[in-house]
Amino acid sequence: MSKFYFQRGFTLVELVMTMIIIGIIGAVAAPRFFDNNVFQSRGFSDQVKATLRYAQKVAIAQNRFVCAAFTNSSVTLSLGATAACGTPLALPDGNAVLNAPAGITFTATPGDFNFDQQGTPSAGRVINITGATQAVTVEVGTGYVH
Repeated sequence: MSKFYFQRGFTLVELVMTMIIIGIIGAVAAPRFFDNNVFQSRGFSDQVKATLRYAQKVAIAQNRFVCAAFTNSSVTLSLGATAACGTPLALPDGNAVLNAPAGITFTATPGDFNFDQQGTPSAGRVINITGATQAVTVEVGTGYVH
């Protein structure tokens, strides 16, 4: 038999250091999991982009004007033969209005604009959403939404 015995387990110092590291990580990471406004604002930003791209594609496909009207927390699309649209346009999910989640708004209410039959917007827009890191931009000449 050998005089050396193999010890199994952890020392008290190792356990305390592990608990300290887990505590630090928990203090930094836990608030990010419970505050979902960042995720919701990014999701709403992506929905606004998709809605405006949809409006442009409908304008081209149906050879009509598509108007985008904004409130502080929603987007509504409508169709028309002229720039004065009037017929509501349902979004792909069947709703007539894209509403922001609770607590998410536009930084400043964007001005209304329309896409003509060629998909060109009547005005370019930079749309900022509270909590979102990137703005939604509609280019003047091309109507490219990014």
